[in-house]
Amino acid sequence: MPITNFLYVFLLFFAVIQSLYAEKLELSSSTQQTTLLELYTSEGCSSCPTADLWLSKLKNDARLWKQIVPIAFHVDYWNYLGWKDRFSNKKHSQRQNNYKQHGNIKSVYTPGLVYNGREWRSWFKRRTLPTSTPDNVGILKAVIENNSFSAEFMPVHPQPSSFMLNIALLAFDQTNNISAGENSGKILNHDFVVIDWQQYSQTSDKHHHWSLDGLPARFPVNATGIALWVTSSNDPTPLQAVGGYLK
Repeated sequence: MPITNFLYVFLLFFAVIQSLYAEKLELSSSTQQTTLLELYTSEGCSSCPTADLWLSKLKNDARLWKQIVPIAFHVDYWNYLGWKDRFSNKKHSQRQNNYKQHGNIKSVYTPGLVYNGREWRSWFKRRTLPTSTPDNVGILKAVIENNSFSAEFMPVHPQPSSFMLNIALLAFDQTNNISAGENSGKILNHDFVVIDWQQYSQTSDKHHHWSLDGLPARFPVNATGIALWVTSSNDPTPLQAVGGYLK
């Protein structure tokens, strides 16, 4: 490629990245609990494509981001079957195991659905999200602008414990041709895929505030969505969640 063309492509790429975060993005929940729906899945699991497809349909659900924040954690414990899931991460498997240790789920398996921190086995029968009156838990807000990121959790009732902020970056419209393992020969499609997940302990701020400079600049190029949720420091159960598409 000629140097002039390469320079043009580089500048265009840089401009696109800058434009993603040039506008201020504000996310906010209501005081009522927003459902964090977690799918534990794997490209090495023959039963998972059906669950992946079902989760993808939530892109067209009117409740998306307002009442439901769906995310897909790809686990790594099926990679030995002959196909390494490129989205898999040991941290995702550890989170699922952490749920089991806390008694939130009975066993570790895929596809596994966790609804607001609780195992949801009825998905296998009806695949319709349960309807319930959400609790008033508090407001979770996040602001992304240029290279700065801030979040704040304002609980309805004073909490004696400190909180952990979880930030998951999501990818959509991901396609993979599987050439080995249980799904060999299939073309798998994924949405709401967790491609990066970080946790941040609460600062000494009594208002439960997090401020992280430089975070947007570290977002992967294929991150087009974000999910945030808060938990008590020693419990993986989400208290409040918020999410949306990145501009």
